[in-house]
Amino acid sequence: MTASTKVSITPMSDRVVIEPLEDSEEMRGGLYIPDTAKEKPQQGVVVAVGPGRQNDDGDRIAMEVSVGDRVLYGKYAGTEVTIEGGQYLIVKEGDVLAIFD
Repeated sequence: MTASTKVSITPMSDRVVIEPLEDSEEMRGGLYIPDTAKEKPQQGVVVAVGPGRQNDDGDRIAMEVSVGDRVLYGKYAGTEVTIEGGQYLIVKEGDVLAIFD
């Protein structure tokens, strides 16, 4: 799945902007989960990546994630923001737990 919108934002240092993916409203038994009972999403699509952090010598350390990657991140990681009408999460690269297909 790809990001639904392209945001015009460039995160600083080793930060990543993620568009959270919402879980389906219907569970296996056919029950519907109201919005108030849903847990925070823990997966999303990377929509913007910073240039990477600098080491002690001033060299940039390349980012391991790139735009379009589907990622898993910590439940309470990052800062939630609204950019151009969309809900996004800005996290440090270290808060990204995994990249998956």
